[in-house]
This record gives sequence, structure tokens and C-alpha cells, in this order.
Amino acid sequence: MGIDASQLRQLVIAPTLHHLQRHSASAEALLLAVAACQSGLGCQLADSNCYGIFQISADQHQSCWDSYLAADPCLASQVRGLASQHAFLQDPHLELAVNLRYATAIAWFLIEAQHIELPATPDIQRFARIWQQVFNPAGLSGDFLQAWHNCLDGSLQAA
Repeated sequence: MGIDASQLRQLVIAPTLHHLQRHSASAEALLLAVAACQSGLGCQLADSNCYGIFQISADQHQSCWDSYLAADPCLASQVRGLASQHAFLQDPHLELAVNLRYATAIAWFLIEAQHIELPATPDIQRFARIWQQVFNPAGLSGDFLQAWHNCLDGSLQAA
């Protein structure tokens, strides 16, 4: 059993995007849909070398820091502030599985680093292409659409 979609959206995704000054209805919906597709909204938190509700690989995590966040020390500090003090230093990738706000921030910056322009309103077909580009290049858009319908069932209409 995963995390309730509306609670994940209201208590984690929206506040994190606001904190990062990146909030939009499309950003919320996209991240919620990615979590639904990648992990069934948290039903699976670790799979080989991928972690958390967004199933971010260690390589993606490292690349996000090295290639994107490190270029902006203020932004890097803001994201680092979401991580736990000691656990992050011992196993930074595990933070993606145990810290929902941190994982959400990293997922967002993986998208932002690709210079992807989001649609003004949630667009499932466009979101499926973004998911494939950023999170699962071998994934099928049908998998994304199925996860959208199975896990989100109306929770995106309130956006």
C-alpha cells in the first residue's frame, strides 16, 4: 500500500515546490504522476540502485548535484537544508528513500536541469514524454498512463 495521493500532494509536493519557489499546478501534477509511475506512490522504495518514491538512481542523484545544483550555491544550500544532518553525510542516496521532501526536490531539479517547459495545465501525454526523458527512457508511455489512472484517480482534478 502506497501513500495517499492527495496527502502526498498537499503535505509534501506542494510545500516543497513552494519552498523552492518552483510551484505550479503542472509541477505538482507531474511530480505526483511520476511518483505514481515510478513506485506506485511509495509501494516500492528501493530497487537495485534506485531510491524513493521517484526511483532516482545514485547516478542521477550525483549528476543532479554535480551538474546542476553545484552551479548555484544558494539553491544547493536550500536543497541541502531539506536533507537530514547526519544521515545525508553517511549515505546521501538513502536520503531519497527516507526523506520525501528531499526526494521531491531532487526529482524536480532532475526535470529542471533538462530545461523542460511544462504545459500551463496538466497534460498527461506531455507528462508521459517528460517521465520517459528524465526518469525512464526505456519506459512505455502506456505504463505511465496506466499508473496515472490506477494511482491518481481524481486527485489531480483538485489542482
